[in-house]
Amino acid sequence: MKGPRRRAGISAASNIDSTLAADRARALRLIDVSRETAARLDSFVALLIHWQNRINLVAPAALPELWTRHIADSLQLLPLVEGAKLWIDLGSGGGFPALPLACALAEQAGAHIHLVESNQKKAAFLRAAARALALPATVHAERIEDFAARFAQTADVVTARALAPLSKLLGYASPLLKTGTTGLFLKGQDVGAELTEASKYWTIDYELASSRTGSGQIVIVHRLAKK
Repeated sequence: MKGPRRRAGISAASNIDSTLAADRARALRLIDVSRETAARLDSFVALLIHWQNRINLVAPAALPELWTRHIADSLQLLPLVEGAKLWIDLGSGGGFPALPLACALAEQAGAHIHLVESNQKKAAFLRAAARALALPATVHAERIEDFAARFAQTADVVTARALAPLSKLLGYASPLLKTGTTGLFLKGQDVGAELTEASKYWTIDYELASSRTGSGQIVIVHRLAKK
């Protein structure tokens, strides 16, 4: 019985590898990156899959489309804020959008991204990935509220993906959305309802950009004030 089971396991792994390779090609057609960035992204994917066996970094069902659903989805933020150097990512989780962004920002002199993630196991993965890939990234294993209270610099960009409903997310981000800071928040199809709810509590100067990888929207916040 061991032989057939082993062959079945090898076949399944080969199918996953083949599917990932096809998805990688689709993602890199959507988002153009340099050869060096693509190489860093390849290393990041290998590291994430290795750690996925120990902790749940992404939904297992999403692994075959990791490149389009997570990596390209993250990298589409870059053209929205060209030249931005200081980034903050809230609730980084398995590393999205922060680590794909860091893979690209590694080629930009002076660029740096701060990842805020309170889950200690996920923060350990984020640190390991940043260290292994020599990324311009710092991981803060703490609550967003604590980080925001002590972070004194003015960031160019604050990002978040699949973190919280917009009304709550804006509460997390508001101390960091200083004059000149842009908020980039990846949301799903229900963004209209979230904006309606958020507008009860916040005055928001924003625009929407359609996602290049699905049916979602990116909320681009220019200014924010509590009502």
